[in-house]
Amino acid sequence: MHFEFSRCLCRVLSRHAAPSRVLLGQHKQAIQSPWFSPVVTLKTSAPLRAEQRKKKKVDPRREQMARERLKKRLKKMEKVPPELIPIEDFMTSTKCLDETRVRPAPRLSFEESESRALLLKEWSRYKQKQHKAEVEAVELALEAQREALKELKLESEELYLAALEPDLLLFPYTREGPVYSPPIPKYDAPDGKYNDITKVYTQ
Repeated sequence: MHFEFSRCLCRVLSRHAAPSRVLLGQHKQAIQSPWFSPVVTLKTSAPLRAEQRKKKKVDPRREQMARERLKKRLKKMEKVPPELIPIEDFMTSTKCLDETRVRPAPRLSFEESESRALLLKEWSRYKQKQHKAEVEAVELALEAQREALKELKLESEELYLAALEPDLLLFPYTREGPVYSPPIPKYDAPDGKYNDITKVYTQ
């Protein structure tokens, strides 16, 4: 309905606008007038029929009764002592307290037990030889150090005293955590996804 009305209005306005353009000699530019406006500028809008909401009438007796109920509830809550929150970190679960829950050892055959005993003896012999070799290497190094210090003392007393002083830079201590890739400078790591299972206690 609005579209047909705008088309008819456009036709009437174009008929009136054509002779005015010819008389004024402006073939390229149309007369900018509110009476001769193009169809694009014609707009229609729905009528505004909004109305303010009516305020409900509140009974003062009901408000007073609701306040009295809240006061009674508050008095009841004050009478009840506060509930203590249990500390679950210091409470062992019943599964750990069950003594009958024991995993039985697997039964081995005679051949398997004998082979394991022989393997354990062979391993203890190997570790004993390794320990003796380390002790002998340390003793040889200490003996060579003593002989070198004796010869150095005979040559120069100053060099001997300098050799006895501890070298703090001999074993520099630097500690870094295990990483798979080099750290990114000024990187703010996100918190990551997790499920919050914290229990909330209400009074």
